[in-house]
Amino acid sequence: MSRRIVSLVGLGLGAALAIAGCGGGGKPRPDLIFVSSRSDVYDIYAMNADGKRQTRLTHGDRPNATSGSAVFYAMDPNWSHDGKLIAFWSARNGQAQVFVMDANGRDAHAITKATRASVHPSWSPDGKRLVFAAGDPSQLEVMNADGSGAHRLTNAPLQVVSESNPAWSPDGRWIAYIRAEQGRPIKEIWLVHPDGSGNHQLTNLQASADSPAWSPDSSQIAFSSNARGGHFGIFRVGKGGVGIRVVSLTTIDEIDPAWSPDGKRIAYSRDGAIVTVDPDGQFEQVITDSKNNDSSPDWNPIQAPKSKGGS
Repeated sequence: MSRRIVSLVGLGLGAALAIAGCGGGGKPRPDLIFVSSRSDVYDIYAMNADGKRQTRLTHGDRPNATSGSAVFYAMDPNWSHDGKLIAFWSARNGQAQVFVMDANGRDAHAITKATRASVHPSWSPDGKRLVFAAGDPSQLEVMNADGSGAHRLTNAPLQVVSESNPAWSPDGRWIAYIRAEQGRPIKEIWLVHPDGSGNHQLTNLQASADSPAWSPDSSQIAFSSNARGGHFGIFRVGKGGVGIRVVSLTTIDEIDPAWSPDGKRIAYSRDGAIVTVDPDGQFEQVITDSKNNDSSPDWNPIQAPKSKGGS
């Protein structure tokens, strides 16, 4: 689907991509975090909204022949709503686990157990809980921010349904996620309340959807899909499931959308570069170099103050 090679669970872990280069430098504001394999390991970086001042937050070592899982050192970062913490998943120890670290990259520690794969964490608005996907096939679970109290969120039948990519709405009322029946290529967006009630299908694309991301007012969801055939593009839909609109659709796969906190921009990954556009697909700006294999952008929920002059 993209230059980023990853499976949600089971993790077909392989050799790292040999991608060189590092952009920017200096201390970021920052406006965005994202994942890059420019150092041969998937690490989390931070940068300004224009792509400047790129700074590495995590520091995975290059994997050797016996530590292929180490390439997936830090994946799918998600900022807490107060901007102080970042959740992500990592297979640095061989099994994918959910980690939490300070926003500056310090004090990274696992909060799930290494008995099964745990991926794609998303914070509750109050910062007290996280939703994530666990197991194979993956199912949604909710836990406290310290890793305690983990419990199953939905009651979809095991071995029949796979659930992934959960995203907690900013108003706290819904969790959007991707649901697929085992052995079928169709993946639709579903919604469920954080207490497990109200579980229902949102889209009927009869195609593959991925990576739902809420608008800051919780009224819309951006996502990637091949619903128009062939390549994945970026779409948005109202939380009632109507009004699906194209944000961006090109001849190259576009994935991993994320909405800015002011609702004016959507960041996503295209061919290894981070791109931003407005919700109508206008005023596109490519802000990182595709040679670095960048993906999974996430916006700082705390908007930066306006500055006079330089970035």
